Amino acid sequence: MTERLRVAVLAGGPSAEHEVSLQSAQAVLDALPRDLYEPVAVIIDRQGGWPVELRRDVADVVFPALHGPFGEDGVVQGHLETLGIPYVGCGVLASALAMDKVAMRRAFLAEDIPVTPHVWFTEHEWRTTTDHWGLVKSLDWPMYVKPANMGSSIGISRVTSMAELRAGVDLALTHDRVVVVEQGVTAREVICGVLGGHDTPDASVPGELIAPGDWLDYEAKYLSQVEIATIPAVLPERVAEDVRELALHVFRAIGGYGMSRVDFLYEEDTGRLYVGEINTMPGFTSRSVYARAWAASGVPYPELLRRLIDLAFARSGS
Repeated sequence: MTERLRVAVLAGGPSAEHEVSLQSAQAVLDALPRDLYEPVAVIIDRQGGWPVELRRDVADVVFPALHGPFGEDGVVQGHLETLGIPYVGCGVLASALAMDKVAMRRAFLAEDIPVTPHVWFTEHEWRTTTDHWGLVKSLDWPMYVKPANMGSSIGISRVTSMAELRAGVDLALTHDRVVVVEQGVTAREVICGVLGGHDTPDASVPGELIAPGDWLDYEAKYLSQVEIATIPAVLPERVAEDVRELALHVFRAIGGYGMSRVDFLYEEDTGRLYVGEINTMPGFTSRSVYARAWAASGVPYPELLRRLIDLAFARSGS
């Protein structure tokens, strides 16, 4: 019998997405084919403490099922690089770019990737100005206020007045010192999964997110039992193909590797597609739209995990 590969699945961590990460990691641990892999759960506590020191004699490969700062922004990826242990997902630079909504949009604009109008400012700029409207006056209501470095809809507010804007910025600043404010648009929320290496990645069938309210917040994503996605999305064939092509363009623009989920806004009236963001470690819970999109594309969950692990070894040359 071939010796099984030890897969260390990292979970938890000090970010606000600790609980979501635990859910993702458990789903990965449950689905790893036991004939090929020996799962090793590594639960990082909220202070960033590790229960075990990772070494090649502890794990053959690492699956960092971590979301948000520390786990998805290149920090853990850099640590794994220094240890010389193969790991699933994007590398240091792509992870850092995708986590920072300001840097990410700069990369998109440099590659002529369409994004919605937006502004950004620091906590110092917000606290020292007497003209808050002046910071966002190029945008119209409604606006979406977001911390620059956070995911899972944490710290995000939809605002329609100056009072709501101030409250939204205060909330965002509890998570980061930089705030991004985006122009709201009337559009359908579409996602597309990307899987593969630097040179020949593949795009999944698109899916559509279904917001029970004005937008898909943390509670709807992770706490509600209401269905939040239609997969595949019901889209004109041309639009679906444009989504897939643009997802691959976005993936290459940040130097993606392994996997990512690209989020779009599709304006039916104008036919325009905007890229909202690229997520380099999308959720792997049982409700994960990334996994479901690949299942609808003919890649079931266990096979998806196997491909990602194979890609980790391919990058490291192991």
